[in-house]
Amino acid sequence: MLELNDIKKDYVSGSTTVSALKGINLRFRDCEFVSILGQSGCGKTTMLNIIGGLDKYTSGDLKINGVSTKNYKDRDWDFYRNNSIGFVFQSYNLIPHQTVLSNVELALTLSGVSKAERKKRAIEALEKVGLGEQIHKKPNQMSGGQMQRVAIARALVNNPDILLADEPTGALDTETSIQIMELLKEISKDRLIIMVTHNPELAKDYSTRIVRLLDGVITDDSDPYSLEDMEADIRAKEAAKVKTSEKKTKKSGNKQKTSMSFFTALSLSFNNLMTKKTRTILTAFAGSIGIIGIAMILSISNGIQLYIDRVQRDTLSSYPITLQAEAIDISSMVSSMTGNSDSEEHEDKSKIYSNDIMGDMINTMVKEVKSNNLSEFKKYIENGSSDIKSYVSDIQYSYDVPLNIYMKDTSNGVEQLNPGTMFDSIYGEGATSASSSMSSGMGMGMFSNSSVWNQLLGNQQVLDEQYDVLAGHWPENFNEVVLVADKNNEVDDYTLYSLGLKDPEEVRTLFKKMMVGESYETKKDISYTFDEILDTEFKLVMPTDMYKYNDVTGTWDDYSKDDKYMTNVVNNGTDIKVCGIIRPNDDAVSTSLSSGIGYTAKLTEYIIEEVKNSEIAKAQLADTSVDVFTGVPFDNDRNTEITMDDVNAYMATLSPEESAQMQAMTSGMSDDQILQLFSASLKARTTDATLDSNKSKLGITDLDTPSQIDIYATDFDSKEKVQNIIKDYNKLQQDDGKEENVINYTDYVGIMMSSVSTIINAISYVLIAFVAISLIVSSIMIGIITYISVLERTKEIGVLRSIGASKKDVSRIFNAETLIEGFVSGALGIVVTLLLCIPANALIKHLTDISNVAQLPVAGGVILIIISMFLTFIAGLIPAKLAAKKDPVVALRSE
Repeated sequence: MLELNDIKKDYVSGSTTVSALKGINLRFRDCEFVSILGQSGCGKTTMLNIIGGLDKYTSGDLKINGVSTKNYKDRDWDFYRNNSIGFVFQSYNLIPHQTVLSNVELALTLSGVSKAERKKRAIEALEKVGLGEQIHKKPNQMSGGQMQRVAIARALVNNPDILLADEPTGALDTETSIQIMELLKEISKDRLIIMVTHNPELAKDYSTRIVRLLDGVITDDSDPYSLEDMEADIRAKEAAKVKTSEKKTKKSGNKQKTSMSFFTALSLSFNNLMTKKTRTILTAFAGSIGIIGIAMILSISNGIQLYIDRVQRDTLSSYPITLQAEAIDISSMVSSMTGNSDSEEHEDKSKIYSNDIMGDMINTMVKEVKSNNLSEFKKYIENGSSDIKSYVSDIQYSYDVPLNIYMKDTSNGVEQLNPGTMFDSIYGEGATSASSSMSSGMGMGMFSNSSVWNQLLGNQQVLDEQYDVLAGHWPENFNEVVLVADKNNEVDDYTLYSLGLKDPEEVRTLFKKMMVGESYETKKDISYTFDEILDTEFKLVMPTDMYKYNDVTGTWDDYSKDDKYMTNVVNNGTDIKVCGIIRPNDDAVSTSLSSGIGYTAKLTEYIIEEVKNSEIAKAQLADTSVDVFTGVPFDNDRNTEITMDDVNAYMATLSPEESAQMQAMTSGMSDDQILQLFSASLKARTTDATLDSNKSKLGITDLDTPSQIDIYATDFDSKEKVQNIIKDYNKLQQDDGKEENVINYTDYVGIMMSSVSTIINAISYVLIAFVAISLIVSSIMIGIITYISVLERTKEIGVLRSIGASKKDVSRIFNAETLIEGFVSGALGIVVTLLLCIPANALIKHLTDISNVAQLPVAGGVILIIISMFLTFIAGLIPAKLAAKKDPVVALRSE
């Protein structure tokens, strides 16, 4: 039952108040066709909008099924419109970008009906109005009569109690108008229809009741519904247990809410955007400009940061933090060398004074030599007491282990390759001091102690970033090594001589000719196939294998100069194979190895273990007080007179014939006479060796006692972290009273680190400023675009509100649209950025020779799309809020 009690509606415009309705009192039956007639401006549509809940009355009361609506809130009116009211408008008010079926389904989406049920009921409603075959058409593909039938189907799909028709035939021809009126008359058999019309003939022919309005008041009612009759009908219904009021629990006092799902909002917005493809794409492109700018900055920033990280990592792979067992304060020594230390100022400026730089430097070197307990520090970093490993690419341990490498082929004699002996033979064959000086002046002196065998970093990722494998593979076993070539696939001839790939005898011949002023041409333009390199093998000889036990003296003799003995040792040595050829890749700024042979830490560990198990090592470790090479105690006094033991030891070294002659000579002599006889030619047995020097000579060491630790920080910031960890370790040792464990070292690249860090920070700040500007511009533009969309879809807002959409639903639709625009803008921006990176990289490569600088990270791309969606959502909040606040009556009148 619908009842209007003294309904008044006033419109205020400035200081003027206009009364549209002046106390309307009407009651409507559940099933009747009521036509409201009157001139334009008499208040017909206003009354219809108040009945439909689109407009609110100024005073009076609207009762629905006997329940007052004075205390209705927005959600109650939304539910009322969605479940109890169906609107049919003169201008149809269909949503153009939705299909016929979607337009009819729309009201059901607000009622929480399942998708399958929505489609079924929408098709039934369309079939009822004769449009069962037109469900997939768009409104603009239909005639006016067909569109009005769609509007009626939409009004009926929720099975409302009341159908409100505002000039439903006003835009139709006579024949179509009659069809629509016949349809409405049929519908009125089971529900209330209230129609506003200017056409008295249609009202007379089809209506069961005509109400006339004039200037906001009722002037005539052809079939009034009295209060007594309404109460009687209510009693009759109760007696007959008529449950018409139970349709879907439609009681006006019901506090249920309508709600549009977010996916429905997305669908509406997406379909709307698809009707304006060109504008949507242009809008998305305009919105993507900011994203493109940010993405390009991010790409270049990311590429530069990756390049800087690589420069840092590559640089620091050449300049690690080095901790040595014996460390010198280089900074103090350099200060002394450069004369920067404090000196006395002389008053007499007419004289020249001596500045003892050399003396100060030597004294500084002696004074600043400090011992580092690397064993204790190794335990500290290996037991997890610090997080140092998270800041380094590798920690490399070095040991005092000789790496004795020989040519495998001994058919022409034994040739030691490492440590190199090429120049030893030259200087040992009568070379004068002048020639030695000459060779040193020519840069040859540095070669005499230079080794081309170097340990590889233990971080395979860094190696893969720095080098390309030309042939073979990286070492997998302890006896596998790689040859390092330069970027031109070249290996310097010194390395080739040192590896035996070129005949070392050529160098000796070259120097001999040079010493006598003759020229000598070595073989040039020599090349090697990868297979020839990979076929190269060497022999590894343990330092302990060069000594042989003397059964007579009980000592160990050096046989390293015995060709026959060494030939046998080399032939039985450990095979070392070249398993791969590597070279620095084009992007490597610096590399840990420039040329030569690279071996792994496994080889060092193998040598340490083999030496430890040798007989001479066991003998030296079994008695650490006696020199195994002389049999003399290490602490023997060198000024002690000879003893009979010394004489007997000397006699033991003689041949049997010589020994017999000596015994005959000394027979009958006292010990004092014998000692006097030998005192001139025989000295007491002494040794210059120490236990440590013997262990170093034999390569006896332990994995827990490195002679040097090289810490390769990943970047300069990490290098500072490592230094802080060392400082924390030193403080810990000092607090525990263990000053001997304090680590001393020199920072070689500290100054460079500070400069690069400053540059990196400056670049970061500039990029952040650019990003901030781009974000602001994008946000403002997106907000404007969203507001334009709100203005364009004003009528759609009115339609949605008329079928029960709440303010939140309307806001949700525009929020969904901004999210779609944001996603398309972000995705388009990323695609354009990836395309722009191609010429950008080519240009940067041409200008700087740095490749692949512009690299957009995948995570960065995804985050930018999310940021784009978030920004469009934020920017669209105000326009969406404005859309939600629009008056539905005003919105329906807009074009």
